[in-house]
Amino acid sequence: MIKAIVIDDEPLARMIIKGYLSKESDIEVVAECGDGFEGAKAIQAHNPDLVFLDIQMPKLTGFEMLEILDHMPHIVFTTAFEEFAIKAFEKSAVDYLLKPISEERFEQALQKFRGLYQNKQPQKALTALKEEIEEEVLERIVVKNGTQIKLIPAQQIIFLEAYDDYVKIHTKDGMFLKNKTMASFEKQLDAKQFVRVHRSFIIKVDQLAKIEPMEKESYRGILLNGEKVSISKSGYARLKQTIGL
Repeated sequence: MIKAIVIDDEPLARMIIKGYLSKESDIEVVAECGDGFEGAKAIQAHNPDLVFLDIQMPKLTGFEMLEILDHMPHIVFTTAFEEFAIKAFEKSAVDYLLKPISEERFEQALQKFRGLYQNKQPQKALTALKEEIEEEVLERIVVKNGTQIKLIPAQQIIFLEAYDDYVKIHTKDGMFLKNKTMASFEKQLDAKQFVRVHRSFIIKVDQLAKIEPMEKESYRGILLNGEKVSISKSGYARLKQTIGL
């Protein structure tokens, strides 16, 4: 039996999808959720094969929810907005459905899923899919600590530090780990506020107190909280350009 979960903040949308799925003898809806937090917990608990996921939800968007998953099921995105549908399609989802969802279009999405599922063709690797979930400007970061989920506004970041396969996010509230690359953060964060000053460091410009010269055309940045970060020659050039020196 194929296990499915429906995640949408609109009760009517969940009812319509469940109604369509009720006609499929080999699919069981094991959970329905009204927001991304509930959805992440349900996916962890049920390990579903297929998830119908709304993109625009309060508290946690569909894309943000995917970032904190340990297990990536096959995803069919649902949305009322064309621009999000296009973006969803680019994120290697099985399919995307524009609301209002017709039964004919729903069946087409199911056929695409069945083709992948029956041929044991896995969803795109979780890490690769996470790397592709990128907004034009990252306004907040979702991190998971055990069962706790925290949303960190970008404005609260002091600096980022590379840490093996993770990035340390340093804030006034403490340090948090995120399984993501520095390159992704560099691409997503507002370039007017954040500068990659070294392969291991991205700083928020307004947190920089002073710059000290070191040897071999390298520098050291002293932040307002007293932390010290390395600044490479190329990082120094980017920093000067950003702050207008």
